[in-house]
Amino acid sequence: MSVEAVRPPHAERKPVILRLHGDEIVDEFAWLENRDDPAVIAYLEAENTYAEAVMAPAAPLREQLYAEMRGRIKEEDRSVAVPRGRYRYYSRTEASAEYPVMCRTEGDDGLEEVVLDLNTLAIGHAFCQLGAYEPSPNQHLLAYGLDTTGSIIFTLFIKDLTTGALLDTPIERVNDVQWADDRTLFYTVFDDAHRAYRLYRHVLGTSPADDALIYEETDERFSLSLRRTRSGAYLLLTSYSHGGTEVHYVSTATPFADWQVIYPRRPKIDYFVDHHGDYFYIRTNDGAENFRLIRAPISDPTAMIELVPGRVDVLIDHFDCFADYLVVYERRDGLRQIRISTPDGDQVRYVSFPEPVYTCGPHENKEFATDRLRLSYSSLITPPSVVEYNMRTGSWQVVKQEEIPSGYDPSRYVSERLTATAPDGARVPISLVYRRDRPRNGGPCLLVGYGSYGYSYEPSFDSKRLSLLDRGFVVAIAHIRGGQELGRRWYEQGRMLHKPNTFSDFIACAEHLIAAGYTSPRQLAISGRSAGGLLMAAVVNARPDLFQAVVAGVPFTNVIIAMLKPDLPLTVTEWEQWGNPAIEAEYRVMRSYDPYLNVKPGPYPHILATAGLHDLQVPYWDPAKWVAKLRTVKTNDTMLLLRTNMQAGHSGHSGRFARLTEFAWEYAFILTALGIAS
Repeated sequence: MSVEAVRPPHAERKPVILRLHGDEIVDEFAWLENRDDPAVIAYLEAENTYAEAVMAPAAPLREQLYAEMRGRIKEEDRSVAVPRGRYRYYSRTEASAEYPVMCRTEGDDGLEEVVLDLNTLAIGHAFCQLGAYEPSPNQHLLAYGLDTTGSIIFTLFIKDLTTGALLDTPIERVNDVQWADDRTLFYTVFDDAHRAYRLYRHVLGTSPADDALIYEETDERFSLSLRRTRSGAYLLLTSYSHGGTEVHYVSTATPFADWQVIYPRRPKIDYFVDHHGDYFYIRTNDGAENFRLIRAPISDPTAMIELVPGRVDVLIDHFDCFADYLVVYERRDGLRQIRISTPDGDQVRYVSFPEPVYTCGPHENKEFATDRLRLSYSSLITPPSVVEYNMRTGSWQVVKQEEIPSGYDPSRYVSERLTATAPDGARVPISLVYRRDRPRNGGPCLLVGYGSYGYSYEPSFDSKRLSLLDRGFVVAIAHIRGGQELGRRWYEQGRMLHKPNTFSDFIACAEHLIAAGYTSPRQLAISGRSAGGLLMAAVVNARPDLFQAVVAGVPFTNVIIAMLKPDLPLTVTEWEQWGNPAIEAEYRVMRSYDPYLNVKPGPYPHILATAGLHDLQVPYWDPAKWVAKLRTVKTNDTMLLLRTNMQAGHSGHSGRFARLTEFAWEYAFILTALGIAS
């Protein structure tokens, strides 16, 4: 496809030279990092205009894709009600409304009470996202966070649910919020590097200026997370990094007491805590790479008793304590399984699932004394369901399954699990789905991946994906190293000095799909977001011949340059994920794959990069600089497009329909690039 008829924007070259470990790094587009420069905004807008012009012939296709995707959404819907004491909390959506309405009833049959209408709160804002949503213990008050910029930084409001009035002065730059009692709440705030670093206590009726600073995390590698145990007895403050954790606690009965630490932090030791009776229950990797589960008396946490041992072939992902049950979420051979026992770890049984390949996890479970466990269940061909599992009887009831108003027949689709072999011999799982009547003739394929932070890419359902499947696509997920699908070691082998494994795994998956006849290089598209966008940029530098189209969503491409900026949001906390370029051994590995620094002259596939002007996680200039540099070296006439959302951040549009326009744009790009736009 030729795009010569429309001239792309030209970003002026203004070389800045960095010298590091004997290397000279020339950054010709560093000036794009200054968002206050009108020339930067003009360049981003010019790129947006250019992208629209290039894709103008596909406008009818975008409209068709949007209509298909929207037709699969039940516009008037209601979520499953979540019991919290005498109330049932749920959300509902109204036809044509972008945002949900948060509601509750007293009991199962009470009159509806609107708690928050996000459509009203969104008036006057291009972006609106709800953060914390915490009713007080007596459920007379609501503490909630609101982000209207896309920066994922929230303003905290306290609402009287009887009168509807807002109480006290709103509090800025808030992340987590938890009530201790009906007048006392705690919250964490962000520093300028977008790191939750302070814990404050607020008493209802007082000025936030007088709020007590309870804890400050001074180690810039660590962030804070605040939660309340399901039992309601304790608040837990976790200091966490990619290299360890530390948990402090206070009883909700004595919120003015000093917070206590359970175990002091140690390098590479992670632990996560819940509460039951006289014990803390603790998931830890101390002595078990894939984690083990212990319990320890609150009065003496050193007196540990092991409840679930660590196992080489099973990862303990998560656990939940209930009054009469202990629920452990495990992962074996890439699939999740759920272990249920008594709180002492006895009478063990596992939940049975109806499909061989699936994903499941905890849904909202707010009640401590209950026999009912709410689960989320899905597969590549089964729409998301909320399941109520009776932990006493073992019965399974689907409470709600996502409806697709335009129609969906799961029998028309089939899913598979394949295995690719990486260059070092590692066996890399691939999940894929396609229409049952699709011939294996090297047709179109979308391969997606992430491979970072221990995030496991689940084989779950996505109704938007049907627009590709019904056009003959295979959609495949590469479960590459850096994720945690095959255990903690799978994650450790895909970060820091081992990060290149992530990219070679993905390339191996692409080659396997081609060799097995599912697709060909001219019909293979790839897609990933954020760290998955880094994956896209790295593999296209390494093997531009292997792919026809690339969608890099908010891609992290300036790895070394970003990691040299400790004042940049999240940089210091990320050193334990990617490496610190000030350390030469780590720099050399980063230099080998850094997408921005490894751009080289030659042909490239069709590329679409996206950005968010208000993105604090991957700043807009990351993809902008990458695209600008690619323009200087790309030797063929394939599409190279940059789309920056000038009103949003890392996650793009916040409205449910506005978000679909972004997916329709990306799918239209893929179909156009593969020559099957009709």
